[in-house]
This record gives sequence, C-alpha cells and structure tokens, in this order.
Amino acid sequence: MSFSYDTKKELTEIVPEINSLFLAQCYGMLLFAKKFTYNELVFTTENKYVCDNLSNLLTILYTPMIEKTSGLRVRNSKNPLITVKLPNEDDCNRIFESFGYSKKDVSLRLNRANISEEGQISAFLRGAFLSCGSVTNPEKGYHLEFKVPFRNLANDLLTLLCEIEECNLTPKSVTRQGYFIVYFKDSEQIADFLAYIGAYSSSMNIINTKITKQVKNNAVRKVNSEIHNINKTAEASAKQINAIKKIMKCDNIYNSLSPELKEIAQLRLDNPELSLRALGELTSDKVSRSGVNHRLKKLMSYIDEV
Repeated sequence: MSFSYDTKKELTEIVPEINSLFLAQCYGMLLFAKKFTYNELVFTTENKYVCDNLSNLLTILYTPMIEKTSGLRVRNSKNPLITVKLPNEDDCNRIFESFGYSKKDVSLRLNRANISEEGQISAFLRGAFLSCGSVTNPEKGYHLEFKVPFRNLANDLLTLLCEIEECNLTPKSVTRQGYFIVYFKDSEQIADFLAYIGAYSSSMNIINTKITKQVKNNAVRKVNSEIHNINKTAEASAKQINAIKKIMKCDNIYNSLSPELKEIAQLRLDNPELSLRALGELTSDKVSRSGVNHRLKKLMSYIDEV
C-alpha cells in the first residue's frame, strides 16, 4: 500500500475520547466529501479503513441507513473506489441541519461553531485529510495536499491551518482540474501537521527519512569532494613530474638546484600520489604544505630555461 494509504489507516485507528471529537471528525469528512447537501450525501474513497471509519461515525452519531458500493479501480491505483451513500433524504437533511446548514446553502463554508471546543480542530482536520487529503512517500519527495471542491471552502481551510498555534504552517493554494488544492511542500510542516492530527508514526517516518537523506547527501558530497581533491592532486603531480624529468635531463640546471629543491623533486618522483602536506612530512626539515608548494613552484619556474 502507499504511504498515504497507510497514513490514513493510522488515523482511522484513533478512537476519540469524547462525543464532541467524534462529531468534529465526522464533520471534517462530510464537509469535504464528494457531495454533502440537504438531500444527498456521497463519500468516495480508495481506502477501506476510511470507508469503515465514516460508516462507524455515522452509525454512532446518527444511525442512518447506509449503502456501500465498490466500483472499478481508480487510475494509477491498485484499490477499487468505494462509495458510501445515504439513500434516505431525511437522514441527509437531518445530518446536514445538525451542522448548522439549510437547503439554501449550496457552496458550503466552514461553520466554526462545529469546531469551537477543545480538541475539535485537530479532529476536524483529521476528518478533512481522511476525506480529501493525500501525502507523498517521503522517499520520493515532500508533498501533502487537500483537494477541495469549492474555492471559499479551500480558503476557509487555508485560514484555519495558518491559525494552528502548535504548528508554524504556511500552506499554499493552487487550482487544478476544477479543484482547489491546499498544500504543503516543507517536510517539517508536513511532519508537524501529521503529528497534530494524530498520525505520529507517519510523522516520524518523514523525519527519519529526511535525516537519512541528509546523511547520505553529506556522505556523497564528502566522497565527491575527496575525489575532486584526488584528481586535482593527480593532475598537478603529473605536471610536476613531467617538468622534473625534463629538468633532470638538463645537467647544468639540475646541478644548480639547491639541496631542498633536489630533495622535493626526488620526493615527488617517488611519491606521485601524495598530497603536498604528506610530501612535507617526508622532507628532512618537515616543511609545511605551503612550504612544499613554494618549493615546487620554484622548481617549476626552471622549466622555461629548459
């Protein structure tokens, strides 16, 4: 199963402690459902755990007649689309009115009166995520989104997310194929949000994945840096050796060299792979890296005479 599927499964295992939290979660799931009007309630999902969760919430709170149907697989998914419907219009109207709506409400807005008690915002957002949310596998990238059917409702959701004091969330919005997308791309914000709505395992998974990626990236950068330094040393060493060999063939120039230059010339010929610092350790006077560099540069200056 996908990371998003498993995250939703984790959320459905949360059992609210009091009735008001059941109500807030149910409200979040219905408000962002495919259809939620005074005479029609249609909820679709690929996740059987989400389907069962909504059915249980509705049964506990309203005891309506519920129909469940399973259709064809969703594109790019291994799971069939499950539909939860209420065939009785009276049940739909009763639930619709319980959240403060009436027949004249077509484009629904968030009714804050339904999430005014302690813990209800978290439960509501959990329901909203179960209804229209998704999150990308952190191995592939960082992205969490809500796919909202109405512009005003998307704006209400975005505002609510920004108001959460426990998290420093800065969601963005975009329109895609007729839907209004509210999303995060920051890994820390995604992890914080998932923890806020109760998906602690998924939140830790994102954090651990990010740490692992950082360790791997740091290791790769270190290896690349070392390879670069080795190649740089090898290239410089090859030029130095080529020059030294030419100088050695010219007796009058080689014999005029100081003992220090002759020593460094021989050390470089014998140790082409060594860095300047390592060469300095082999000199009779234990010269520093800059000292070795100075001697080699001086030695290279004789190549013009050759």
